[in-house]
Amino acid sequence: MSKETQGAEGAVEKAAVAPAKSAKAPKQEKGAQGAPGGSEGAKKAAEGGSKGPRAEKQGKAQKGAGASEEKAKERGSHGAPVVKDPPGYKPRLKVMYAESVAKDLKEEFSYKSVMQIPKLSKIIVSTGLGEAITNKKLLDSASQEISQITGRKAVRTKAKKSIANFKVRKGMDLGVMVTLRGNVMYEFLDRLINVAMPRIKDFRGANPNAFDGHGNYSLGVTEQIIFPEIDYDKIERVSGMNIAVVTSAKTDQEARSLLARLGMPFRK
Repeated sequence: MSKETQGAEGAVEKAAVAPAKSAKAPKQEKGAQGAPGGSEGAKKAAEGGSKGPRAEKQGKAQKGAGASEEKAKERGSHGAPVVKDPPGYKPRLKVMYAESVAKDLKEEFSYKSVMQIPKLSKIIVSTGLGEAITNKKLLDSASQEISQITGRKAVRTKAKKSIANFKVRKGMDLGVMVTLRGNVMYEFLDRLINVAMPRIKDFRGANPNAFDGHGNYSLGVTEQIIFPEIDYDKIERVSGMNIAVVTSAKTDQEARSLLARLGMPFRK
């Protein structure tokens, strides 16, 4: 055979072998195609990834955040759990004010609008303890007693400025106070008028002139044992407290009429 014929035959053989190599199946890609089951395996892997440990941790974190928000709503500003009233409950004085007192005040002072009728805004119960400078236990006992009387956690009050003669420094704890609003306010006033004040020794009535000129009334109590919540055998010492009744009345006459109709026993 000549060299030309041999070269032609070699070219024919190479041409026949080339398509055979190209006919081989392409290599499967790693990942979804390389996994068993092809695309089905990729779908399962994706579904399994969505339900992995990260997703579970995120779900637990969201649940924990929701629970903490609910607990924060159930607690008051000082971290104490808020006691909720039963559904449909209304204090006796609140019902009496809505049914009779408000109408009588509107007729007495000839108000043109219902919004002009005076009403209770808040009640502040406080006590000052100068002896707390040397004895810190008095503050703890006073805070506990006021909390028992009012049903709300008391807050300690601090000195606004330093007084060298009384050995008082700015920021020192010197008293305890609590502010009452809503149903708790009406309940406390009801117990004060009908339970505590009749137990005062030689009581002849409340001072009718203890108003500040803006419709707010102040009452001083010399002994905390007039409240039935206080156990005489467990107290540190007998101490008094100040009770300030804040109303929306513009004059003292309107506030006096409001408290008198709610049952405040003013001295005549």
